[in-house]
Amino acid sequence: MKKDIHIPIVTGLELAIVLDKNEQDNSDEWGVYLINRKEVDLEMIVIVSQGFSETKTTSLFRRKIDILPANSFSKFEIMQPELFTLDNRFQVTFFEDNQLHEKTYIFQKGTIQKGFLRDIDILEKKGVIIK
Repeated sequence: MKKDIHIPIVTGLELAIVLDKNEQDNSDEWGVYLINRKEVDLEMIVIVSQGFSETKTTSLFRRKIDILPANSFSKFEIMQPELFTLDNRFQVTFFEDNQLHEKTYIFQKGTIQKGFLRDIDILEKKGVIIK
């Protein structure tokens, strides 16, 4: 029965952690963005995030995005820098053309820092990205 289950490979969907400017108090904050580089809209997106290490695990954080249009992005979370000492997992589940897709992104501890920031064209900002 397992051989009958088809799990499609997810392409064209990226996750980025970006250094943003909080305009209210002019401070830096780290925003988490989901980027849809596909030519189709994505629907009913559920994102479950959690930080973890061998000795510590954070609470699960859940977010839902009803629709993410083709070639667009959505900021769905603000990360505290204290979490960068942990591995951070983002499990993304969504529907594309009425078919369920799932992909897990992991930012390993120490990889989110100013020295690793790169230009992200669609956001017109600098950040760390996983494809």
